[in-house]
Amino acid sequence: MKFLSFSLRWVIPVLLFASIWNSPCLLAQDKQLYTLPIHTVEQLLDYFKYKNDGSILVSGHRGGREKGFPENSIQGFENVLVRLPAFFEIDPRLTKDSVIVLMHDATLDRTTTGKGKLSDYTWAELQNVRLKDCGGHVTDCKIPTLEEAIRWSKGKTVINLDKKDVPLEMIVELIKKYRAETHVMVTVHTGAQARYYYDRFPTMMLSAFARNWKEYEDLVISGVPWENMIAYVGYSIDEKNKPIVDKLHAKGVRCMISVAPTHDRLETSEERILNYKAEIDKAPDIIESDIPTEIGEALNL
Repeated sequence: MKFLSFSLRWVIPVLLFASIWNSPCLLAQDKQLYTLPIHTVEQLLDYFKYKNDGSILVSGHRGGREKGFPENSIQGFENVLVRLPAFFEIDPRLTKDSVIVLMHDATLDRTTTGKGKLSDYTWAELQNVRLKDCGGHVTDCKIPTLEEAIRWSKGKTVINLDKKDVPLEMIVELIKKYRAETHVMVTVHTGAQARYYYDRFPTMMLSAFARNWKEYEDLVISGVPWENMIAYVGYSIDEKNKPIVDKLHAKGVRCMISVAPTHDRLETSEERILNYKAEIDKAPDIIESDIPTEIGEALNL
């Protein structure tokens, strides 16, 4: 199996306060980050292009949900990047006063020390809230804003913005503000959403749903060039979606599977890695996982 090359960069040490629980949220101090070799839109499009070379990319679902590091946190992203090159699917949502923050759920209870709907809180009211890791342990990490994630990711990785409750025009404004087309991509659930972004950013990468022929044809109708897309085809590659995968490959589109709802939920690391390797044998082009470091282990990265 062949994998894409990557570059290494040193991270400037950042001084943070002592953590609440075993210092889980210190940024990667004095450690090397595996960074993606992307600095132009041409490099972005080329990086995600299907080349039939056996390479597999890793995507951290919700930024990764690993012990000691909360999902949708910059500290969690860096915990992954000290071990392997990856990009990250993250979840923008709106506060009561329309600040875009990273939060998968509409409520605070599962992933933070807060209670109730995120949309009932202003950004200022969230400053005393702390994030929890996947085991429910409270960390010293705060809820990050999307602006913080965009600034942090430049020159390091690519962040893929899922579709939650943020209006598309607000996402467009933020990408324009930071000229972030080289390191921000967006998830689109329909051909209409794909066209909306393409009309405003002709060089933007899109993560599009193509799990069945209806979704595939919707993308065809959109008229968005295939070079601007990766395609999410489901939990695995099987006899049902393999014809779609073949069509997409013929158009130069990488196909992504997600093991977050399936193998990531197995009880032990040994079980998970065994099942990840079974998926690797089916030759997906991208594997999305809550536990990207274990995917890296299964890929021998």
